[in-house]
Amino acid sequence: MFSLSVIWGTSFILIKKALGEEGDTFTLQPLQVGALRTILSSLILISIGWRSFAKTSKKDWLWLFISGLLGTLFPAFLFAYAQTEIDSAISAILNSTVPLITLILGALVFGISFSRKQLLGVIIGLAGAIGLVFAGMENNPDQNYLFAGLVFIACSCYATNVNIIKKYLQEVKPLAIATGNFVFILPLALIVFFASDGASLDYQDEDVLTSLGYILILCLFGTVAAKIMFNKLVQITSPVFASSVTYLMPIIGLTWGIMDGERFNLWQGLATAVIIFAVILVTSEKRKQSTR
Repeated sequence: MFSLSVIWGTSFILIKKALGEEGDTFTLQPLQVGALRTILSSLILISIGWRSFAKTSKKDWLWLFISGLLGTLFPAFLFAYAQTEIDSAISAILNSTVPLITLILGALVFGISFSRKQLLGVIIGLAGAIGLVFAGMENNPDQNYLFAGLVFIACSCYATNVNIIKKYLQEVKPLAIATGNFVFILPLALIVFFASDGASLDYQDEDVLTSLGYILILCLFGTVAAKIMFNKLVQITSPVFASSVTYLMPIIGLTWGIMDGERFNLWQGLATAVIIFAVILVTSEKRKQSTR
């Protein structure tokens, strides 16, 4: 869980660098970043995990496809679009609401019970997230914080995917899940890539090559290695416990953001602390249950 927190906490700055922002322009567009990230990750995972996927039952394929959409494809584009307007550190912090959303969806859709303490944690966490957005709007008036809504949508996708893996793919090997996800979403990523003029990029341009380098690092660690590790974590614990990898992600993401010159004020720090406290409150009871 610690390793995942560090890897995914670094992913946000890698997305920012992959976009290659120069003033008001970007080296790559969000659709291109999301598509390339998915395509490269697909090639890597299929090459190492095809045999594992081939052993899966066809009855699992629909859930592998849905898991791929929610756990990988949609968030890849949503985070890339969000970070054209908001800082990478803010994305990392808002991503820590995944356990809160996991609990809500688990209760409403998947029939998972929750306690009053967890409900209180959800309320506190959402209040902290709203506070973080408003503090960010004040600290960075030139940024469009409506794009923070894209992060919340991505978090909802992640939260739904966690519950799907736990409920419907519990018996499928982690590598087979990760590979199956990309087998089914690769064609969609290719369509998006060509539709966004990805083939017309100048692949000899230094800026484009630099962006591709960041995407490759993001694929190897933030997608391929992390997805296999996370799928295993979900299977051996609970959905809420697994999603608590977001404990350290805000700290990692914030550290990278500040090192890259992003501005962060006291009110944003307080809102971040509120969110982390809420995550701890929500996951503490489930964590105890999963270790018994």
